[in-house]
Amino acid sequence: MRAIYYDIYEDLRDKIIEGVYPYQSYMPSESWLSRKYECSHNTLRKALSVLMLHGFVQPIWGKGVRVIYRPERRANFVLGDIETFKEAAKRNGLNAHTKIHVFERVVADEALAEFTGFEVGDELLHIERIRVIEGEALIRDSSYFLASLLPGLTPSIAEDSIFAYAEDVLGMSIVTSKRTVTMEYVVSDDRELMDLLDFTMLAVVTNHTFNDQGVMFEYTQSRHRPDYFTFHNTAVRGY
Repeated sequence: MRAIYYDIYEDLRDKIIEGVYPYQSYMPSESWLSRKYECSHNTLRKALSVLMLHGFVQPIWGKGVRVIYRPERRANFVLGDIETFKEAAKRNGLNAHTKIHVFERVVADEALAEFTGFEVGDELLHIERIRVIEGEALIRDSSYFLASLLPGLTPSIAEDSIFAYAEDVLGMSIVTSKRTVTMEYVVSDDRELMDLLDFTMLAVVTNHTFNDQGVMFEYTQSRHRPDYFTFHNTAVRGY
């Protein structure tokens, strides 16, 4: 299950996005927030550190924690956060749903193992999902999941949220996702399954996701129509 500080982070993040704590304002004091969330100062500081990591706030010495978030014009999918499509769509106020194109069990051969990072012989769930946003098919997700770690997964669950099922039903702790972003040419399947207009290139995000035991349970390649998305991360200069 997720740590308490992450739930606090999400609540504060949502309040910043909704304008409860507007751009350039100062957050309430640490003591006030600790009382509000009934948590220790250490737990609250962890939540604030995640907000800082993702570019929502910046501590100002002697003054407090200042909001530096401003809304993006495009839908904002945060590379530095492990966030489901459903969570991101809700956060951005988008009318979105998922369609299942492929749901099958496969066994990893040498080629698939080399491609995904799983072991030869692993039993995998191969799931292809089309993400429809505001009536347009804008994202194509091709995923492989380690079947032994997701017992009972069904197409209807995959349409809703696989991560929510893993965390809330199976009790899995999802910890790390390694990501690579590339630009790739559109292929025939993209053209068939997505609403691509006249685009010939896609923004492609490749994910390798690990649980709290360091076991990789997901490989996903997400192919995005490039005009609709801003992939956001925040860099902090080292000292």
